[in-house]
Amino acid sequence: MKAAVLVFPGSNCDRDLAVAFRQAGFTVEMVWHKETALPAGTDVVGVPGGFSYGDYLRCGAIAARSPVSEALRAHAERGGYVLGPCNGFQILCEMGLLPGALLRNASLKYICDTVALRVETADSAFTAGYAKGATIRIPIAHHDGNYTADRDTLRRLDGEGRVAFRYLDAPNGAVDDIAGVLSKNRRVLGMMPHPERAVEAAHGNTDGAVMFRGLAEALVAA
Repeated sequence: MKAAVLVFPGSNCDRDLAVAFRQAGFTVEMVWHKETALPAGTDVVGVPGGFSYGDYLRCGAIAARSPVSEALRAHAERGGYVLGPCNGFQILCEMGLLPGALLRNASLKYICDTVALRVETADSAFTAGYAKGATIRIPIAHHDGNYTADRDTLRRLDGEGRVAFRYLDAPNGAVDDIAGVLSKNRRVLGMMPHPERAVEAAHGNTDGAVMFRGLAEALVAA
């Protein structure tokens, strides 16, 4: 199993993401933003958190148009797995690989905390290790995590079971408390919380490790 972790100027969770993948049994290659191809045999691409390109223009806007983005798009469109926490979620929305947008937090303040999430679906490789309705605790660290989408999109996400996680007490004003969403084929997950920051006991809990193990098990089964 091979994971590729993208690295942009301003990424600050790329190594955390690589550690989480390795702990779950993946071999990992780091891919600089100026590359135009992913490593051969890549199963999953990690699009890390941080502040790609300093969040100029809009969070994720420049990264979504970087040289590596077309390789990422091609990987997703042929059914490859993609995980984008925090800035990665913003990038995936900017690319149109996920619906909606991430706005400034309702408080207009940066938030760094560990929050409770409800697992809304177990029907994806990312969430199969959790029970639907379970409560997990995952760290957040963002200034622009206020997820929004129009009502038709929200109805479609709900109707297709594509809301992966909801905040039990949304800290950022996210519409319908949405913390993470899946693509239509359920192989792309974007979420504002950082599961890679909850994979070791030293982190305070290991709720995030379940996601990486579940993804590895799905690939082994396939």
